[in-house]
Amino acid sequence: MIKGLHHHAVRCRDSEETRKFYEDFLGLPLVGALDISETKSGRKTSTLHTFYQMADGSHLAFFEAPDMPFDFKQQHDFDLHTALEVDEATMHDMFRKGKEAGIETRGVSDHGFIHSIYFRDPNGYVVELSCKQPGHDEAMNPKTNHARNILDHWQAAKD
Repeated sequence: MIKGLHHHAVRCRDSEETRKFYEDFLGLPLVGALDISETKSGRKTSTLHTFYQMADGSHLAFFEAPDMPFDFKQQHDFDLHTALEVDEATMHDMFRKGKEAGIETRGVSDHGFIHSIYFRDPNGYVVELSCKQPGHDEAMNPKTNHARNILDHWQAAKD
């Protein structure tokens, strides 16, 4: 049985600029770093794997692997984004902090069951801070929200 998220890892351009965003700006402490010189398959590499911890004990993680090509691009929210849960006050404080720091900051977006703001990290990834709204649990309950029916209808319409 899956217990929860341990970490979600993506590539980064520069570990220190990534640290400044995730630790200094978002407040997620750097709790681990692995300097990898050889992969488990025996390939020589020069890769740094870093971990930033969230309050629930899960982590966001990054690989800086300059010896491996990777196409960094500005991600569209629909391509890739990471949504992190905060309370309402923190969301508004972080919105102001992002604007003051000159970080691309968007929102507040009302999605009904959550309110969200969005930042772009130094790697081009979109980071969403979301706070649950009244009715959140009902909106995310598959017994009453018809999620499977909506998906089935979507698939049928595509075909």
